[in-house]
Amino acid sequence: MNSISSDVQKKGILYMLTASFCFALTGACARWLRDDINPIELVLFRNIIGVIFILYSIRLSPVKQKGGKPWLLIFRGVIGTLALYSFFYGISKIGLAIAITYQQSYPVFLALFAAYFLGEKLIGREWVAIVTGFVGICLIFLPSVDTSLLTVKHHTIGLSNALMTGMAYLSIRGLSEIYDQRSIILSFMLSGIILPVISLFIGQLIEPGHFDFIINTFDVPRLEHYPVILLLGLAALVGQIYLTKAFSYQKTGIIAAVGYSNIVFSIIFGTLLGDAFPDLLRITGIFLIIICGVLISFSPQKLKKLIRR
Repeated sequence: MNSISSDVQKKGILYMLTASFCFALTGACARWLRDDINPIELVLFRNIIGVIFILYSIRLSPVKQKGGKPWLLIFRGVIGTLALYSFFYGISKIGLAIAITYQQSYPVFLALFAAYFLGEKLIGREWVAIVTGFVGICLIFLPSVDTSLLTVKHHTIGLSNALMTGMAYLSIRGLSEIYDQRSIILSFMLSGIILPVISLFIGQLIEPGHFDFIINTFDVPRLEHYPVILLLGLAALVGQIYLTKAFSYQKTGIIAAVGYSNIVFSIIFGTLLGDAFPDLLRITGIFLIIICGVLISFSPQKLKKLIRR
């Protein structure tokens, strides 16, 4: 019996490692393309590729759901898309490892949102996790923004990804019991097509300037870009599939903790692609953010259920 349980746990961990690798690969593709394709275009291409597979899945097996919260569904799509805007923008400006580390600090904001909006009482371990994660964020953020206002902008937008990711995950809490998971993903992907189209259209009419993180011009990719764009979309889709598979197993605390291997993969990819290896201060910040996530992953409270969605 213990052998079966161990095999199941190993499979869950392997699935999560696969998902983490795929998400880091998605970021690596964005890092590779950053000099030629702007972040808003990357959001558009990522979701066009994904939505094709989701619609095909729904065609094979129609959704079965109660529904009833369309505005919350729309909010999840919009906030998730804006989080992607800031994620790809962060990769283009502050590097792959730091952008993904900021993203992975979302448990700090998720814990605070859950306490404030849902009235969930946080236990001591969760407060320790929040403080630890916040210190980790400061160790990365503060030394990086002391040179120019432009750097402050880049890191602030990169960090905002964590805040919006926390809001998106919190909204899923109110959707998962009444909507098919594919409907929730579809709302995100459709928003991830509509909003970039609007942003790119506006970018054709006015100069983006300081608002290049939300509006930009559309540049037709060159032929050599298309394989990388396709890999970006497929890696994101496969990552989502294996993330779902991983959390279908028991020991979700262990599985969620393994998910932080995403940061390790991103450091490797970023270094190979020319990003500077994080210095000691940033490595310490990264380590503290990982500790924060692990502490919450093993929390006995409801909060850990939000993190695995």
